[in-house]
Amino acid sequence: MSTQDWVWDGGRPSIDLLNTLRDRKLTPREQLVEPAHLAEWLTLAKLTTAPVHVTPRHLVRARTLRDAIDRVALRAAAKEPVDEADVATLNEFAKVRALPPELVVGKRGHLEVRAAQEKDPVAVALGLIAADAIDLVTKGRLHVCASDTCGLRFEDRSPIGNRQWCSMKRCGNREKARQHYLRSK
Repeated sequence: MSTQDWVWDGGRPSIDLLNTLRDRKLTPREQLVEPAHLAEWLTLAKLTTAPVHVTPRHLVRARTLRDAIDRVALRAAAKEPVDEADVATLNEFAKVRALPPELVVGKRGHLEVRAAQEKDPVAVALGLIAADAIDLVTKGRLHVCASDTCGLRFEDRSPIGNRQWCSMKRCGNREKARQHYLRSK
């Protein structure tokens, strides 16, 4: 059982990684505290096919990637200048990808496809997140939850781009209930 309160409302892996730093509008709460947390998150996010060994260095790199994605995506969404160092960080991570499958001659001379194994599956997972972030900043619409206390990030896929809440189940419902209470008072 997980000790972390993972949120999967972001709409894509890069935003779900952003949301591993919670309560940004109040007192930020880190959810990737130790390597085991990142290992669990990668598995639950389906970015690895099996549990992986995460080192303290992987954890630092995941947080570095997360912070760069947040700065780039928020600035891009606001049409503000983006720091070139953050862009370089995204590009560096995105270069590490899963190896393409290999064609091998199997038993009795028949062709078989074998999945090539990357030496560092955590680096591959972070590379996939970085590639997703690049897609986000060029095609998506990153928003921050309008709640005064939340701060979760999400991709606005609404037709006119006016989604306000990270989730209707969480902040949207609370805000609607608050407004109803104020009207009925």
